[in-house]
Formats: sequence, structure tokens, C-alpha cells
Amino acid sequence: MKKTVLRKYANLIAAKGVNVQKGQEVFIQAELDQPEFVKMLVEECYKLGAKSVKVDWTYQPLMKVNTRYMTLKTLSTLPNYDEARWQHYVDTIPCRIYLESEDPDGLKGMDQKKYSKALQKLMPVIRSYRDQIENKYQWCIAAVPGEKWAKKLFPDLSKHQAVEKLWEAILSCARVTEDPLAAWDAHNKDLKARCAYINSLGAVSFDYKAGNGTDFHVEFIPGSHFNGGADTSLQGIVFNPNMPSEECFTSPMKGKAEGIVYASKPLSFNGQVIDKFWIRFKDGKAVEWDAEVGKDVLTEIINMDEGSCMLGEVALVPYDSPISNSGLLFYNTLFDENAACHLALGFGFQDALDDYQNITLQDAYDRGVNKSFMHVDFMIGTPDMNITANTKDGRKVPIFRNGNWAF
Repeated sequence: MKKTVLRKYANLIAAKGVNVQKGQEVFIQAELDQPEFVKMLVEECYKLGAKSVKVDWTYQPLMKVNTRYMTLKTLSTLPNYDEARWQHYVDTIPCRIYLESEDPDGLKGMDQKKYSKALQKLMPVIRSYRDQIENKYQWCIAAVPGEKWAKKLFPDLSKHQAVEKLWEAILSCARVTEDPLAAWDAHNKDLKARCAYINSLGAVSFDYKAGNGTDFHVEFIPGSHFNGGADTSLQGIVFNPNMPSEECFTSPMKGKAEGIVYASKPLSFNGQVIDKFWIRFKDGKAVEWDAEVGKDVLTEIINMDEGSCMLGEVALVPYDSPISNSGLLFYNTLFDENAACHLALGFGFQDALDDYQNITLQDAYDRGVNKSFMHVDFMIGTPDMNITANTKDGRKVPIFRNGNWAF
């Protein structure tokens, strides 16, 4: 891929993704796949005035080795130096960038139960720090190609050709055009307009139906709204948390979901694939589920904590979207969730509430936002999906018809 094009992408992530402010620290998390691009991204952050840029490198094979050989007690303990890092995040409110390139099957064979038990111990500690910076900092998840990820998508190509093909797909979906910044301004404007229309309806619930068997009802929190596109931190800084992003989303009322949903795409979770699965909800909780591939992983997700069996997000994405139209199954949630309507098990969003700036996180939980240490998106959108809003004044308003916006 031409360096001039990659430089545009790096600038897009730094300027429009996290919107680095002068004097702000930046922390980047990346796999070992694209060090030259990471260097470009670091430079772009500095050009925008970053005080310092720290890169934390990750490597899936090491994660498997650590999980295998560490004792559960050690794996479950957050070391003092990591706690100090989290406290630093609280004290300084830096930007955080996550570059995804992982092999979708890279953690296959890992002891999932041991890893899940460790997470159950670790996440409450980490969450205590994350809650303190919730809605305050800018963050962005973007992607770069990894060889194994690219070969999974394009198995008939050479490694070099597959990586180049994946670069093309990533850059296209992320709107890295002749003027990426202008393209994202226009895209955000469209998403905001769609959210404004949905919010104007006074919807109290949605009904979903699709030919694959999905028959589902979900209710909303009074005084909540749909968000989409760019976000604004409590510091007043506009940023784009996902690149790409095609969704309008909200957090539903905890405990108010009924019916069955069938996944329309595989889910890659922590380097393991879950495929051909369904989940039945009653009184808001997942009470029954099955999967042809990865049922044990799905079970670990649903049973991770008290809130991981309930929904934290409802998201609308048209079937006729750039990612869906690419014809690619990315085996990566950042992309696949933006190719189809989806739901998420686990924690919800405080900023889905109209007055979120003036309330505490506990207030949000008390009003119906789901509390969990997990947030796992899974795709349910199909070409024939219909979604109907039920409004306060008794109307039934079409939101989706045959997989696309009805307005």
C-alpha cells in the first residue's frame, strides 16, 4: 500500500479518531503486525501536539503461553505497576488508540475456563479505574492487517497479496478517500440526522422479525436516546470511537427483552470463533442458547458475571452499508458489527441517557443501564429483517424494512 495513503489513514485516526489535543498524552495498543504504520501514527499524534506517545505491543501466542503456565492466582492478580498505569489514566485523561490486527483463530485451544476465571477476578479491579474515566477520555478502535487475519479472508492469495487486499478493504470501509476528514464530517452528519429522527418518535420499544427465526422485543429506558457517529467527551472534545462506524445505537432497559435472536454472522471473541448460534431471552436474560461452533466460549461470555447475560446495546445498521456491500466476512467485530444490526451482551452506556452529564454511573445503573464487566457485540441483521418502533402515543413506525432504513 502506498505510504501516502497510509499517512492519510494515520492522520485520520489521530485527528478525527481520538482528536489529539496539544499537550495530551496518547497510549496506543497494537499487535506486532504493522510496526511501520504504528510509527506513522505516533508521528501524526506528535504533529498534533501530543506530549508523549506510548505504544504497548501485544502478541497472541504469548497470551496463550501465559494462560497455560501462570497459576490462576497470578493470572488473576493485577500487578502494582499495572494499577499505577490505570491510576495514571485517571489522573491525566490521555487519548487511547486500539489497533486491531489479530488472527481470528489466534487463541484457539487456549484454556478458556481458566482465562475466564482470571477475568472475573481482574475486571472488578480494572473497572474501578475505568469507571472514573468513563465518558471523559477520547478513544478510537481502528484496524491494520495481520498476515494470519488476511489469509483467513483471502486464503487463495499469497501472504503479501492477502495483506494488500485487506489493506484495501480496511481503507475503503474507513472512508480513506481523497479527503478522509471531509468524508467523515459528511458521514457523521448523516448518522446524527438518522438518530435525531429516531429520537423524535418517542419510541418505547422495538420489535424485530426475520426469516431465519428471529422474533424479538426490546424496551428502552425512559429519557434515553440513540447515538451515532462522532461522540463528545465530558471534556468537550469531539472524537470518533470506531473507524469504521455505520451504527445508530442505544442502551436498552435492563431486564426488558423477550424472544429469540439468531446470529447472522460468526463472532470472533478473544481469538476464538463462535458460529451458527442463537440466544433466547426471557425477562431480559439469556436463558437458553446454542452454537454449532464455540458453544463453550458463548457460555463463558453469558456466565461471566451477573450482568453478562443481559443486553447493554441495541444497534441499527443497514444491510446496504459499505462493509456489507464489500461482500467480506471480516471475522472482526469492529467491521462485522458495522455490516449488520447487532446487539451486545454486557455493560451499557451512561451517555445513552439524556442527562448523562449530570448524573453518576450508579444513577445510570439505577435507571436501567446494564452493569457488567463485559461488552460483546453479536450480529443479527439480515436482508429481510423488519424492525418496528412502538411509540408512547400508540403508533407503530417502521424503522427497518427488508434489512434497510425505512426512512
